[in-house]
Amino acid sequence: MAEIPSTPADGNVRVVFVPTIADPTAPTVTELGAGTAVDLSCYITGGGLAATVDEQSIADERLCSVQVFEQPGRSSNSLELTYIDNTNSPNAATDNKAVDTLVRGTTGYVVIRRGIAYEDAFAASQKVRVYPTEAGAYRPNAPEANSVLTATTKMFVTGEVKDATVAI
Repeated sequence: MAEIPSTPADGNVRVVFVPTIADPTAPTVTELGAGTAVDLSCYITGGGLAATVDEQSIADERLCSVQVFEQPGRSSNSLELTYIDNTNSPNAATDNKAVDTLVRGTTGYVVIRRGIAYEDAFAASQKVRVYPTEAGAYRPNAPEANSVLTATTKMFVTGEVKDATVAI
């Protein structure tokens, strides 16, 4: 088998919450880096970015066949974020942006960029996935030994998820 290179996930994902994007199919570098955009990447835990798609199937039965075929049906995107929670700690006022940003009812866009070093700024032509969202309830997670305090928020996907290209 030929050697096929792969891209490590560690350090190569960036997640930002952006309150407004004029065109979700082409978010701009300015929108993604604006002062109102919140970089959640370093708050989200290693397994805390849970973006899923549930795709239904339509049964396609035919009189002439003993087999039931399928057609693609409706799909549903889901997004849940698990992040560090510094509430009531010495860092609460300065390092609790995920908790402070993902307040129930807050609307905006979660933008995910994969395959480029986290430290690299957004640039034109990069591929991103844009989720129009409304934040659900803050849900503190059970504390565990040898761990940090975390919380989870379901981000309700309120519109069509777009695979987009960053514009200038």
